Amino acid sequence: MGNKTKLGLVMEGGSMRGMFTAGVTDVMMENGIEFDGAIGVSAGAAFGCNYKSKQPGRAIRYNKRFCNDKRFASIRNLIKTGNIFDTKFCYRTVPNELDVFDRKAFKENPMEFYIVATDVEKGCEVYYKLENADDEDLDLIRASASMPLLSKIVEVDKTKLLDGGIADSIPLRGFEKLGYPKNVVILTQPLGFVKEKTKHMKLIKFKYRKYPNFVGALKDRHIKYNAETLYVTRQEQAGKAFVIRPPEPLNISGIIRDPNELQRVYDIGRKVMTERLEELKDFIAKVRT
Repeated sequence: MGNKTKLGLVMEGGSMRGMFTAGVTDVMMENGIEFDGAIGVSAGAAFGCNYKSKQPGRAIRYNKRFCNDKRFASIRNLIKTGNIFDTKFCYRTVPNELDVFDRKAFKENPMEFYIVATDVEKGCEVYYKLENADDEDLDLIRASASMPLLSKIVEVDKTKLLDGGIADSIPLRGFEKLGYPKNVVILTQPLGFVKEKTKHMKLIKFKYRKYPNFVGALKDRHIKYNAETLYVTRQEQAGKAFVIRPPEPLNISGIIRDPNELQRVYDIGRKVMTERLEELKDFIAKVRT
């Protein structure tokens, strides 16, 4: 790279709002847009990893295929295992057998790929660089996407982890500190969105009573999130970030059984990115020169 400015891709989470991100990134990949590094949070990690493995279409394909499969996501899973998403099915069976994740392409692509998780004991964000797409890397992606109350704590190297969106929903500032001064940021909420206080705090305080720092992070999540969206807008205005947002609320919930709903949100992402493709190319050209 020499002294060239590193160009990064930052992907917010948002459960099935991530289908918007998948639509955006597929158009980018189809048009040969390359980044020096990418960072994903929650759904942004789970779907964004396909950028490094160069597999456009994979995220929408397997989500539509399995959205009605009880092994994929169900209340029954939650009651039986403590995880609404069947972890073995989603993070072993699907990527290894049913819609194969290209580990070889992932490893060979020089683009750096980071995920964000929340350290449950410390209540703060942690960044992990994934290089091999091995089982531990997939467990880190799972940790990043493990929603509180709906998922068991994921332990990796004796660190207890949950949803990265709790501590750092939009890690633009963090990625800048990792050496990426210019970034493309994909948000899953429209301009002007303001996050409100976390609901179910009584239940959260009870379930995570052994982890007061984590409870505190959830309690203050909306404050940090709203500060991060403000920071993204400032960097956008300063020409340091190119921001892609849905034009209006996506109105899609976390567990979707209708493949047409997934396709609807995915298509919005494709449309927004297609319309702004030349603008994005201009931004990248300025960074590269």
